[in-house]
Amino acid sequence: MNDFRGGAPGRRARGELESKVLAALWAADGPLTPRQVLQCLPRDLAYTTVLTIVSRLYGKGMLVRHRAGRGYAYEPARDEASHTAHRMRSLLEGGSDREAVLARFVSELSEQDEQLLHQLLSGNDGGDDPGQSTDGK
Repeated sequence: MNDFRGGAPGRRARGELESKVLAALWAADGPLTPRQVLQCLPRDLAYTTVLTIVSRLYGKGMLVRHRAGRGYAYEPARDEASHTAHRMRSLLEGGSDREAVLARFVSELSEQDEQLLHQLLSGNDGGDDPGQSTDGK
């Protein structure tokens, strides 16, 4: 059986460690050193692995770094919502049929997410009951 991830059995999916590092940094109150990030992650990782991941994320422009002693502390360049929105936009732009992709995306939303999207598109701030019309009826 082929592993769809393209790696050896037992290896993490591509991007999984980057996602975990970003999640740890988003959850932090401020910049973290690679050693502090390591403490937030599963115990089977080596310090050098975390150092490599933060260096790659920094190189991709996903992290900013600040001098911390002889090394650096890192924090995300964008908040989690901005990062996710950027990824969604990139995927949409990469498709050949934008309308079909958007239609499929909307058709697979939960009813609650669909109502939220409708509110956002109509400029409603969400303060009203989604089932109530804007004139109070």
